[in-house]
Formats: sequence, structure tokens, C-alpha cells
Amino acid sequence: MKDPFAKTISYRLNHTARLQRALSARLLSDLGLFPGQETVLKLLSEEDGRTMGDLANALRVRPPTASKTVARLTAQGLVERRTSDGDGRIVRVFLTEAGAERASSIDGIWELMETEIAAGLDNKERKRLRKLLRKVEKNLALRLGTHDGSQDNAEDGADDDMDGPDDDDI
Repeated sequence: MKDPFAKTISYRLNHTARLQRALSARLLSDLGLFPGQETVLKLLSEEDGRTMGDLANALRVRPPTASKTVARLTAQGLVERRTSDGDGRIVRVFLTEAGAERASSIDGIWELMETEIAAGLDNKERKRLRKLLRKVEKNLALRLGTHDGSQDNAEDGADDDMDGPDDDDI
């Protein structure tokens, strides 16, 4: 007998998200990255020298989470922190040469993920799925009293997303 919960939208959404995250982790591991870290590299490739606060806001995580992720990327030699010339309290994050090279490889992984996720869906179905997911995001964000849910790069409260090898939610 099948569990009735398996027929719920919540179950399907959670299970799908776990599978997407597992595939993402597998593909990113080829670059020596964990899910979430690629977003930091891409944000810096678009605008290098962001402050820690800017990164946290763009990632939609708390500053300590962004700091932990940047620390791990710094240890890998992919980013570096520098204090601002005008104000030593402001720390900016910059890509290293190795980080810029890694960032340029991420688009291919994201394209592959999109292809895998949408395999078997025609353009109309893809568009409908995106629209439905935006509605679900908005519903959840409204319930949580957070942003409107329209941003795609990270989730509110997903502070463990970029923690690396100690993640247990894959």
C-alpha cells in the first residue's frame, strides 16, 4: 500500500528538490564545489568586490552563512577578502584567477541541470512549470513573511545550503 503522503504536492516538491540537489552536488563536485558555492562565484563574476553584506543579501542568507561560505572558498584559493581602503571595517570579496576560471565553468553545469530537469517537457510545459513554481514560491514567501519569492538564486532561511561536506540534506 502506497503512503498517501506520497501523493501530496509537499512530498513531490521536497523529493524533487532533494534529487535536484543531489545531481547538482554530483556535477559541482567535478569542479571541487558544493551546492551554493557556485552562486557566490557567479555573483562575483558579475560584480567582483562585493561586500559581505551584499553577498548575503544576494544569496538571501544571513551574513554568518555567507561568511562561512566565503571562508571555505578562500581556503580553496578561489576568492580573497580585502578590507576597503576608505573604511577598514568593510570587507570586500574578490575572485582569484582560479575562482574566475571555476566561475566560467559553472554555466555549463547549470545548462546541463536545466536540460536534465526539463527532459521530456515541451516548451509550453516548461513555461507552465516555471509559472506554477513561482506561484508556490510566492505562497510560501507570503506565509513566511519574507520576500515575494520571485528571486531564483537562493531561498530565505536556506542557511545550510552552502556549508559543504557536512551537509546532510542531500
